[in-house]
Amino acid sequence: MKDVTVKDIMNTDFAKVSADMPVVEASMELIKKEALGGPVVDNNNMLLGWISEQECLPVITKVAYHNERVATVKDIMRAEVLTVTADQSVLSLAEKMNGEQPKNYPVVDSNNKVIGVITRRRVLKSMLALI
Repeated sequence: MKDVTVKDIMNTDFAKVSADMPVVEASMELIKKEALGGPVVDNNNMLLGWISEQECLPVITKVAYHNERVATVKDIMRAEVLTVTADQSVLSLAEKMNGEQPKNYPVVDSNNKVIGVITRRRVLKSMLALI
């Protein structure tokens, strides 16, 4: 397990959303990719923030029940995002995920370009495969 890295198990087919995207559209992208959250990126896949179902739900409630379509992703995204690198050990990430840290991370290269997403579920699945 010590030799398994984030690159080995990260999701490269993740939900990508832009900051100017309406929250409804971003929510649909998350649902389409069956993701709890996803990176907010610019046209070059540079990380701008993170959006999750938790931030989307109140906005979608307003849309569904009050027909208010006012929010864009930049209005509700988290701009400060913890990231991981592709060469990070899955075991060290699993230990980090045990604490109060996020359970999903964008995987970025040295230029802060998003190259994947790693989730607690993928880490758990990779560890269970070794048992």
